[in-house]
Amino acid sequence: MPMNESDSLVIIPTYNEKENIEKIIRAVFALEKCFHILVIDDGSPDGTATIVHRLINTEFGDRLFILERSGKLGLGTAYIAGFKWALGRQYGYIFEMDADFSHDPNDLPRLYAACHDQGYDLAIGSRYVSGVNVVNWPIGRVLMSYGASLYVRLVTGFKIHDTTAGFKCYRRRVLETIELDKIRFKGYGFQIEMKFTAHRIGFRIIEVPVVFVNRREGVSKMSGGIFGEAFLGVMRLRLDGWFRKYPPMPKD
Repeated sequence: MPMNESDSLVIIPTYNEKENIEKIIRAVFALEKCFHILVIDDGSPDGTATIVHRLINTEFGDRLFILERSGKLGLGTAYIAGFKWALGRQYGYIFEMDADFSHDPNDLPRLYAACHDQGYDLAIGSRYVSGVNVVNWPIGRVLMSYGASLYVRLVTGFKIHDTTAGFKCYRRRVLETIELDKIRFKGYGFQIEMKFTAHRIGFRIIEVPVVFVNRREGVSKMSGGIFGEAFLGVMRLRLDGWFRKYPPMPKD
């Protein structure tokens, strides 16, 4: 494969991430494996998109891309837009990652290896599969996040430790099979719904232990309302598990 071609796309949603966006892009591009990046910016008034365009025009035009949207339309819809963009191209592995270094770019090759080398369909960068690996989070935030994942496991019977994790690698066939336009959640419930749907279809899922570090720069987008959507929606997922007809597993 030529040097700047890649089978892997990292999708990074942004809203007011000017302090972090250039650093995270350079960190990903410094890895030994070549990744491409798609930034999805929801109309950041701080100039995040301007920074990305500068990097595209001056250094990374063959592997850095941007989708600009008109406003804050929700994390889930940003990723759905990114998934569709990726499926319109030849990427075999599609990643979700935050812009703020809470997800360590050095873990991208580990998630890739879990899918590419070990044959899993979805690799989750998990904060909770080997204890609680969270750095610099307030204890209330840790309890909310860990409690949300425990609640999902109890209600749905879904045996994933970190159901709200947003650091993931999908094999292409997962996103081709999931009916993306039927995904309902917009906030962090989106992360639960995507994992649960992949599980119900029958895809192989693995949790890869990672350390989550709270952002050092910029402002968190997390809120109680975001978790509220996920909390109330989990019951609907359980009902879906009983009554909804999921797409069949694709044949290898």
